[in-house]
Amino acid sequence: MPHAPAPGGLTAKKILGTDGFLPRVAAPAKPPDERVMNTPPRPASPPIASWWTPSRHADRRGFLLSRARILAAIRAWFADQGFLEADTGALVQSPGAETHIDAFAADGRYLHTSPEFAMKKLLAAGEQKIFFLGKAYRKGESGPLHAPEFTLLEWYRADAPYERIMDDCLALLRLAADAAGAREFRWRDRTCDPFASAQRLTIAEAFANFAPPSPPGEGVGGGVRLSAAGSRRPTSPNNPDTEQHPAPYPLPSRGVGAALSSDEFSARLVTHVEPQLGIGAPTLLTEYPISEAALARPCAHDPSVAERFELYACGVELANAFGELTDPVEQRRRLIAAMDEKERRYGLRWPIDEDFLAALAHMPEASGCALGVDRLVMLAAGATHIDQVLWNPPQ
Repeated sequence: MPHAPAPGGLTAKKILGTDGFLPRVAAPAKPPDERVMNTPPRPASPPIASWWTPSRHADRRGFLLSRARILAAIRAWFADQGFLEADTGALVQSPGAETHIDAFAADGRYLHTSPEFAMKKLLAAGEQKIFFLGKAYRKGESGPLHAPEFTLLEWYRADAPYERIMDDCLALLRLAADAAGAREFRWRDRTCDPFASAQRLTIAEAFANFAPPSPPGEGVGGGVRLSAAGSRRPTSPNNPDTEQHPAPYPLPSRGVGAALSSDEFSARLVTHVEPQLGIGAPTLLTEYPISEAALARPCAHDPSVAERFELYACGVELANAFGELTDPVEQRRRLIAAMDEKERRYGLRWPIDEDFLAALAHMPEASGCALGVDRLVMLAAGATHIDQVLWNPPQ
Protein backbone atom coordinates (compact mmCIF):
# COMPACT_ATOMS: atom_id res chain seq x y z
CA MET A 1 0.00 0.00 0.00
CA PRO A 2 1.25 3.66 -0.54
CA HIS A 3 3.20 5.31 2.27
CA ALA A 4 1.29 7.94 4.30
CA PRO A 5 2.63 11.55 4.07
CA ALA A 6 5.45 12.27 6.50
CA PRO A 7 5.20 15.17 9.01
CA GLY A 8 5.90 18.66 7.56
CA GLY A 9 4.54 17.74 4.13
CA LEU A 10 7.48 15.53 3.23
CA THR A 11 6.72 12.23 1.65
CA ALA A 12 8.43 9.06 2.80
CA LYS A 13 10.15 8.89 -0.57
CA LYS A 14 11.70 12.32 -0.03
CA ILE A 15 12.91 11.32 3.41
CA LEU A 16 14.40 8.06 2.17
CA GLY A 17 15.73 9.22 -1.17
CA THR A 18 14.77 8.27 -4.71
CA ASP A 19 15.84 4.64 -4.31
CA GLY A 20 13.71 4.14 -1.20
CA PHE A 21 16.68 3.80 1.17
CA LEU A 22 18.28 6.22 3.60
CA PRO A 23 20.88 8.46 1.87
CA ARG A 24 24.34 7.01 2.13
CA VAL A 25 26.86 8.94 4.19
CA ALA A 26 30.51 8.13 3.68
CA ALA A 27 32.15 6.74 6.81
CA PRO A 28 35.48 8.27 7.89
CA ALA A 29 38.46 6.39 6.53
CA LYS A 30 40.21 4.01 8.93
CA PRO A 31 43.82 2.92 8.72
CA PRO A 32 44.13 -0.61 7.34
CA ASP A 33 44.46 -3.39 9.90
CA GLU A 34 47.77 -5.08 9.12
CA ARG A 35 46.64 -8.26 10.91
CA VAL A 36 43.75 -8.60 8.47
CA MET A 37 45.86 -7.64 5.47
CA ASN A 38 48.51 -10.21 6.32
CA THR A 39 46.08 -13.10 6.98
CA PRO A 40 46.07 -15.54 4.05
CA PRO A 41 42.64 -16.15 2.53
CA ARG A 42 40.83 -19.26 3.71
CA PRO A 43 40.70 -22.01 1.10
CA ALA A 44 37.20 -22.75 -0.18
CA SER A 45 35.62 -25.93 1.20
CA PRO A 46 35.96 -28.71 -1.35
CA PRO A 47 32.64 -29.85 -2.79
CA ILE A 48 31.31 -33.19 -1.58
CA ALA A 49 32.19 -35.78 -4.17
CA SER A 50 29.28 -37.35 -6.04
CA TRP A 51 28.61 -41.00 -5.31
CA TRP A 52 29.84 -41.97 -8.80
CA THR A 53 33.34 -40.51 -8.45
CA PRO A 54 35.87 -43.37 -8.53
CA SER A 55 37.41 -42.53 -5.15
CA ARG A 56 34.10 -42.41 -3.33
CA HIS A 57 32.82 -45.52 -5.09
CA ALA A 58 36.01 -47.36 -4.14
CA ASP A 59 35.39 -46.49 -0.48
CA ARG A 60 31.91 -48.01 -0.67
CA ARG A 61 32.52 -50.92 -3.01
CA GLY A 62 33.19 -53.48 -0.27
CA PHE A 63 29.80 -52.74 1.28
CA LEU A 64 28.12 -52.96 -2.12
CA LEU A 65 29.69 -56.36 -2.80
CA SER A 66 28.34 -57.58 0.54
CA ARG A 67 24.95 -56.18 -0.42
CA ALA A 68 24.96 -58.08 -3.72
CA ARG A 69 25.89 -61.34 -1.99
CA ILE A 70 23.21 -60.88 0.68
CA LEU A 71 20.44 -60.14 -1.83
CA ALA A 72 21.43 -63.17 -3.93
CA ALA A 73 21.41 -65.36 -0.81
CA ILE A 74 17.97 -64.05 0.21
CA ARG A 75 16.48 -64.91 -3.17
CA ALA A 76 18.07 -68.36 -3.11
CA TRP A 77 16.77 -69.02 0.42
CA PHE A 78 13.19 -68.13 -0.48
CA ALA A 79 13.38 -70.25 -3.63
CA ASP A 80 14.57 -73.21 -1.52
CA GLN A 81 11.60 -72.62 0.78
CA GLY A 82 9.18 -72.87 -2.14
CA PHE A 83 8.30 -69.15 -2.34
CA LEU A 84 7.43 -67.23 -5.49
CA GLU A 85 8.85 -63.73 -5.94
CA ALA A 86 6.00 -61.25 -6.51
CA ASP A 87 7.11 -58.14 -8.39
CA THR A 88 4.22 -55.84 -7.46
CA GLY A 89 3.86 -52.35 -8.93
CA ALA A 90 5.00 -49.24 -7.06
CA LEU A 91 2.13 -46.94 -8.15
CA VAL A 92 -0.96 -47.45 -5.99
CA GLN A 93 -4.29 -45.80 -5.20
CA SER A 94 -3.61 -45.92 -1.45
CA PRO A 95 -0.06 -46.16 -0.10
CA GLY A 96 -0.81 -47.77 3.27
CA ALA A 97 -2.45 -47.54 6.66
CA GLU A 98 0.15 -45.70 8.77
CA THR A 99 -0.71 -42.50 10.60
CA HIS A 100 2.83 -41.13 10.90
CA ILE A 101 4.34 -42.10 7.53
CA ASP A 102 4.21 -39.74 4.54
CA ALA A 103 4.05 -40.87 0.91
CA PHE A 104 5.15 -39.43 -2.41
CA ALA A 105 2.19 -38.35 -4.57
CA ALA A 106 2.49 -39.29 -8.25
CA ASP A 107 -0.05 -37.92 -10.73
CA GLY A 108 -3.16 -38.76 -8.72
CA ARG A 109 -1.67 -41.91 -7.22
CA TYR A 110 1.14 -42.66 -4.77
CA LEU A 111 4.42 -44.53 -4.61
CA HIS A 112 3.83 -47.41 -2.25
CA THR A 113 5.28 -47.25 1.25
CA SER A 114 5.00 -51.06 1.32
CA PRO A 115 3.63 -53.70 -1.08
CA GLU A 116 1.39 -55.07 1.70
CA PHE A 117 -2.01 -54.43 0.14
CA ALA A 118 -0.97 -55.95 -3.19
CA MET A 119 0.61 -58.97 -1.52
CA LYS A 120 -2.54 -59.69 0.47
CA LYS A 121 -4.60 -59.48 -2.71
CA LEU A 122 -2.32 -62.17 -4.14
CA LEU A 123 -3.00 -64.34 -1.09
CA ALA A 124 -6.72 -63.87 -1.73
CA ALA A 125 -6.08 -64.93 -5.34
CA GLY A 126 -4.72 -68.25 -4.09
CA GLU A 127 -0.96 -67.80 -3.64
CA GLN A 128 0.43 -69.57 -0.59
CA LYS A 129 4.03 -68.42 -0.13
CA ILE A 130 5.18 -65.18 -1.73
CA PHE A 131 7.93 -62.63 -1.21
CA PHE A 132 8.75 -59.15 -2.51
CA LEU A 133 12.30 -57.81 -2.71
CA GLY A 134 12.38 -54.31 -4.13
CA LYS A 135 12.02 -50.59 -3.59
CA ALA A 136 9.59 -48.80 -1.28
CA TYR A 137 9.26 -45.07 -0.69
CA ARG A 138 8.61 -42.90 2.37
CA LYS A 139 8.72 -39.15 2.11
CA GLY A 140 10.79 -37.10 4.54
CA GLU A 141 12.87 -39.93 6.01
CA SER A 142 16.61 -39.32 6.21
CA GLY A 143 19.48 -40.07 8.55
CA PRO A 144 22.11 -42.73 9.20
CA LEU A 145 19.45 -45.48 9.14
CA HIS A 146 16.82 -43.92 6.88
CA ALA A 147 16.44 -43.06 3.20
CA PRO A 148 13.32 -41.95 1.31
CA GLU A 149 13.88 -44.75 -1.23
CA PHE A 150 14.90 -48.03 0.36
CA THR A 151 14.93 -51.78 -0.26
CA LEU A 152 12.23 -53.80 1.46
CA LEU A 153 11.88 -57.55 1.86
CA GLU A 154 8.29 -58.55 2.53
CA TRP A 155 7.00 -62.14 2.67
CA TYR A 156 3.81 -64.01 3.57
CA ARG A 157 2.97 -67.57 4.55
CA ALA A 158 -0.66 -68.67 4.21
CA ASP A 159 -2.01 -70.87 7.02
CA ALA A 160 1.10 -70.30 9.16
CA PRO A 161 1.35 -68.92 12.72
CA TYR A 162 3.38 -65.79 13.23
CA GLU A 163 5.89 -67.76 15.29
CA ARG A 164 6.92 -69.34 11.96
CA ILE A 165 7.82 -65.85 10.74
CA MET A 166 10.04 -65.43 13.81
CA ASP A 167 11.98 -68.49 12.68
CA ASP A 168 12.28 -67.00 9.18
CA CYS A 169 13.67 -63.74 10.59
CA LEU A 170 16.36 -65.47 12.60
CA ALA A 171 17.33 -67.64 9.63
CA LEU A 172 17.70 -64.52 7.47
CA LEU A 173 19.96 -62.87 10.06
CA ARG A 174 22.31 -65.86 9.93
CA LEU A 175 22.08 -66.01 6.17
CA ALA A 176 23.14 -62.35 5.86
CA ALA A 177 26.03 -62.86 8.27
CA ASP A 178 27.29 -65.86 6.31
CA ALA A 179 26.96 -64.04 2.98
CA ALA A 180 28.95 -61.06 4.32
CA GLY A 181 31.53 -63.24 6.09
CA ALA A 182 30.57 -61.70 9.46
CA ARG A 183 30.64 -63.41 12.85
CA GLU A 184 28.84 -60.53 14.53
CA PHE A 185 26.68 -57.55 13.67
CA ARG A 186 27.88 -54.11 14.66
CA TRP A 187 26.27 -50.68 14.94
CA ARG A 188 28.26 -47.90 16.61
CA ASP A 189 29.31 -49.26 20.01
CA ARG A 190 26.80 -52.14 20.02
CA THR A 191 27.29 -55.71 18.84
CA CYS A 192 24.98 -58.67 18.30
CA ASP A 193 25.68 -62.33 17.60
CA PRO A 194 23.23 -63.27 14.81
CA PHE A 195 23.82 -66.96 15.52
CA ALA A 196 22.82 -66.71 19.20
CA SER A 197 19.41 -67.76 20.48
CA ALA A 198 17.00 -64.82 20.34
CA GLN A 199 15.66 -63.06 23.40
CA ARG A 200 11.86 -62.79 23.36
CA LEU A 201 10.19 -59.94 25.26
CA THR A 202 6.65 -58.63 25.32
CA ILE A 203 6.09 -54.88 25.12
CA ALA A 204 4.90 -54.93 28.74
CA GLU A 205 8.04 -56.72 29.89
CA ALA A 206 10.33 -54.43 27.91
CA PHE A 207 8.82 -51.27 29.36
CA ALA A 208 8.86 -52.71 32.87
CA ASN A 209 12.56 -53.45 32.48
CA PHE A 210 13.79 -50.38 30.63
CA ALA A 211 11.35 -47.44 30.73
CA PRO A 212 11.11 -45.14 33.76
CA PRO A 213 7.75 -44.82 35.52
CA SER A 214 5.56 -41.93 34.40
CA PRO A 215 5.26 -38.91 36.70
CA PRO A 216 2.08 -38.71 38.82
CA GLY A 217 -0.92 -37.66 36.76
CA GLU A 218 0.83 -38.10 33.42
CA GLY A 219 -0.77 -39.98 30.57
CA VAL A 220 -4.26 -40.35 32.00
CA GLY A 221 -6.89 -40.98 29.37
CA GLY A 222 -6.64 -41.83 25.71
CA GLY A 223 -3.49 -43.89 26.05
CA VAL A 224 -2.71 -47.57 25.68
CA ARG A 225 -3.51 -49.66 28.74
CA LEU A 226 -1.31 -52.58 29.70
CA SER A 227 -0.17 -54.05 32.96
CA ALA A 228 3.54 -54.64 33.32
CA ALA A 229 5.62 -56.44 35.89
CA GLY A 230 9.33 -56.81 36.51
CA SER A 231 12.27 -54.92 37.92
CA ARG A 232 13.64 -51.69 36.49
CA ARG A 233 17.07 -51.64 34.97
CA PRO A 234 19.20 -48.57 34.32
CA THR A 235 17.99 -46.65 31.29
CA SER A 236 20.20 -45.82 28.32
CA PRO A 237 21.17 -42.40 26.95
CA ASN A 238 18.92 -40.91 24.28
CA ASN A 239 18.78 -43.08 21.20
CA PRO A 240 20.89 -41.32 18.51
CA ASP A 241 19.39 -43.36 15.67
CA THR A 242 16.12 -41.48 15.14
CA GLU A 243 17.05 -38.50 12.97
CA GLN A 244 14.06 -37.31 10.92
CA HIS A 245 12.25 -40.57 11.59
CA PRO A 246 8.62 -40.59 12.69
CA ALA A 247 8.07 -42.53 15.89
CA PRO A 248 4.84 -44.42 15.31
CA TYR A 249 4.60 -46.53 18.49
CA PRO A 250 2.38 -45.38 21.38
CA LEU A 251 3.42 -46.96 24.68
CA PRO A 252 2.01 -48.43 27.89
CA SER A 253 3.39 -47.32 31.24
CA ARG A 254 4.59 -49.64 33.97
CA GLY A 255 1.66 -49.31 36.34
CA VAL A 256 -1.35 -51.61 36.27
CA GLY A 257 -4.27 -49.72 34.72
CA ALA A 258 -2.17 -46.63 33.98
CA ALA A 259 -1.74 -45.27 30.47
CA LEU A 260 0.47 -42.94 28.50
CA SER A 261 -0.40 -40.90 25.45
CA SER A 262 0.74 -42.11 22.05
CA ASP A 263 3.43 -39.43 21.88
CA GLU A 264 4.82 -40.35 25.28
CA PHE A 265 4.70 -44.03 24.31
CA SER A 266 6.75 -43.23 21.22
CA ALA A 267 9.28 -41.12 23.09
CA ARG A 268 9.91 -43.78 25.73
CA LEU A 269 10.13 -46.62 23.26
CA VAL A 270 12.73 -44.82 21.15
CA THR A 271 14.69 -43.30 24.05
CA HIS A 272 14.69 -46.03 26.68
CA VAL A 273 13.68 -49.36 25.19
CA GLU A 274 15.04 -49.70 21.66
CA PRO A 275 18.71 -49.00 22.57
CA GLN A 276 18.58 -52.00 24.95
CA LEU A 277 17.25 -54.50 22.40
CA GLY A 278 19.33 -56.89 20.34
CA ILE A 279 22.48 -56.36 22.40
CA GLY A 280 24.58 -59.53 22.32
CA ALA A 281 21.74 -61.53 20.76
CA PRO A 282 18.72 -60.73 18.58
CA THR A 283 15.53 -59.58 20.32
CA LEU A 284 11.95 -60.31 19.29
CA LEU A 285 9.68 -57.64 20.80
CA THR A 286 6.14 -59.06 20.87
CA GLU A 287 2.50 -58.40 21.81
CA TYR A 288 2.01 -54.77 20.85
CA PRO A 289 -1.18 -53.10 22.05
CA ILE A 290 -3.98 -53.81 19.59
CA SER A 291 -4.30 -50.07 18.91
CA GLU A 292 -0.71 -50.09 17.60
CA ALA A 293 -1.17 -52.89 15.09
CA ALA A 294 -3.69 -51.68 12.52
CA LEU A 295 -3.29 -54.70 10.22
CA ALA A 296 -2.73 -57.47 12.80
CA ARG A 297 -5.14 -59.86 14.48
CA PRO A 298 -5.57 -60.02 18.27
CA CYS A 299 -3.69 -62.60 20.31
CA ALA A 300 -5.87 -65.58 21.23
CA HIS A 301 -4.83 -65.44 24.90
CA ASP A 302 -5.38 -61.66 25.28
CA PRO A 303 -7.41 -59.63 22.75
CA SER A 304 -5.98 -56.36 24.08
CA VAL A 305 -2.63 -57.17 22.45
CA ALA A 306 -1.84 -58.09 18.86
CA GLU A 307 0.10 -60.76 17.03
CA ARG A 308 2.79 -58.27 16.15
CA PHE A 309 6.52 -58.49 16.73
CA GLU A 310 9.58 -56.49 15.75
CA LEU A 311 13.09 -57.84 15.32
CA TYR A 312 16.06 -55.92 16.78
CA ALA A 313 19.83 -56.28 16.52
CA CYS A 314 22.34 -53.80 18.00
CA GLY A 315 19.46 -51.56 19.12
CA VAL A 316 18.28 -51.24 15.49
CA GLU A 317 14.80 -52.24 14.35
CA LEU A 318 15.14 -54.62 11.39
CA ALA A 319 11.70 -56.17 10.84
CA ASN A 320 8.02 -55.77 11.67
CA ALA A 321 5.67 -58.78 11.46
CA PHE A 322 1.96 -59.57 11.93
CA GLY A 323 -0.41 -62.41 12.27
CA GLU A 324 -2.62 -60.87 9.58
CA LEU A 325 -6.09 -59.50 10.20
CA THR A 326 -8.62 -60.94 7.71
CA ASP A 327 -11.86 -59.35 8.97
CA PRO A 328 -12.81 -56.68 6.39
CA VAL A 329 -15.29 -54.94 8.72
CA GLU A 330 -12.77 -54.56 11.53
CA GLN A 331 -10.06 -53.61 9.04
CA ARG A 332 -12.22 -50.83 7.62
CA ARG A 333 -12.84 -49.47 11.12
CA ARG A 334 -9.12 -49.41 11.86
CA LEU A 335 -8.18 -47.79 8.55
CA ILE A 336 -10.74 -45.03 9.05
CA ALA A 337 -9.48 -44.43 12.59
CA ALA A 338 -5.88 -44.23 11.36
CA MET A 339 -6.77 -41.77 8.60
CA ASP A 340 -8.86 -39.66 11.01
CA GLU A 341 -5.81 -39.36 13.26
CA LYS A 342 -3.57 -38.61 10.25
CA GLU A 343 -5.89 -35.81 9.20
CA ARG A 344 -6.07 -34.42 12.73
CA ARG A 345 -2.29 -34.35 13.09
CA TYR A 346 -1.08 -33.57 9.57
CA GLY A 347 -4.08 -32.24 7.67
CA LEU A 348 -4.13 -35.03 5.08
CA ARG A 349 -5.59 -38.49 4.64
CA TRP A 350 -5.08 -41.32 2.18
CA PRO A 351 -8.00 -42.95 0.38
CA ILE A 352 -9.23 -46.33 1.61
CA ASP A 353 -8.31 -49.15 -0.77
CA GLU A 354 -11.74 -50.69 -1.29
CA ASP A 355 -10.29 -53.44 -3.48
CA PHE A 356 -8.03 -54.46 -0.60
CA LEU A 357 -11.00 -54.71 1.78
CA ALA A 358 -12.90 -56.79 -0.76
CA ALA A 359 -9.93 -59.15 -1.06
CA LEU A 360 -9.71 -59.66 2.71
CA ALA A 361 -13.02 -61.52 2.65
CA HIS A 362 -11.29 -64.16 0.48
CA MET A 363 -7.84 -64.12 2.07
CA PRO A 364 -6.75 -67.19 4.08
CA GLU A 365 -5.29 -66.94 7.56
CA ALA A 366 -1.68 -65.85 7.08
CA SER A 367 1.37 -64.28 8.69
CA GLY A 368 3.75 -61.82 7.10
CA CYS A 369 6.78 -59.66 7.71
CA ALA A 370 8.56 -56.59 6.31
CA LEU A 371 12.35 -56.39 6.76
CA GLY A 372 14.63 -53.44 5.99
CA VAL A 373 17.31 -54.89 3.70
CA ASP A 374 19.56 -51.83 3.72
CA ARG A 375 19.79 -51.95 7.52
CA LEU A 376 20.45 -55.68 7.47
CA VAL A 377 23.32 -55.14 5.03
CA MET A 378 24.68 -52.30 7.17
CA LEU A 379 24.86 -54.42 10.30
CA ALA A 380 26.30 -57.46 8.52
CA ALA A 381 28.91 -55.44 6.57
CA GLY A 382 29.83 -53.00 9.36
CA ALA A 383 28.67 -49.83 7.58
CA THR A 384 28.11 -46.66 9.58
CA HIS A 385 25.63 -44.89 7.29
CA ILE A 386 22.91 -46.15 4.98
CA ASP A 387 24.48 -44.23 2.05
CA GLN A 388 27.41 -46.66 2.15
CA VAL A 389 25.19 -49.60 1.17
CA LEU A 390 23.03 -47.86 -1.48
CA TRP A 391 24.19 -48.14 -5.08
CA ASN A 392 23.13 -44.57 -5.83
CA PRO A 393 22.49 -42.77 -2.53
CA PRO A 394 20.44 -39.56 -2.51
CA GLN A 395 22.50 -36.45 -3.26
